[in-house]
Amino acid sequence: AAAGMGCHSIRVNLSGSQDPDEWVANSVDGLTQLATYAKEKNVNVIVENHGGLSSNAALLAKVMQTVNMENCGTLPDFGNFCIRRNDPSDYSKGCAEQYDIYQGVEELMPYAKAVSAKSHNFDEAGNETEIDYAKMLQIVKDAGYSGFVGVEYEGNELGEEAGIIATRDLILKSSEMLQ
Repeated sequence: AAAGMGCHSIRVNLSGSQDPDEWVANSVDGLTQLATYAKEKNVNVIVENHGGLSSNAALLAKVMQTVNMENCGTLPDFGNFCIRRNDPSDYSKGCAEQYDIYQGVEELMPYAKAVSAKSHNFDEAGNETEIDYAKMLQIVKDAGYSGFVGVEYEGNELGEEAGIIATRDLILKSSEMLQ
């Protein structure tokens, strides 16, 4: 379907076992099969860190190294490094185990086919309250990345449009600080 619509990539999630070795093995197997099929259609398969063991960037990088296919990569998401939630049925109760977001993005960037600049809340100066965007975008730049950076707002203080615009403006402001 993606090829028929002219899409260059599909995004997938890797969930499943909570056993790291089993998760890696299953992820490698599934991604290899999917990327092999997608290659025939000239489509990339990109994996977002999206909760559970996929938010353990070292494990996801290990999967990418093992799959080792040009059309299989990552979609580092600035705000998705929660490995385990306090209450999986209620996201408002917070994260019990969090991977370092800066280390995580750095570890996923060598495989990045796209980047998701997620935001939640902003201070009075327009900065994200939990993510240092200048630091994050410097990591992206230092990796040699020159592709798309998607804007994703998941906050509840601004409306969708205002949150997206605030995130875009923060990306532009932060990009002026890059070295």
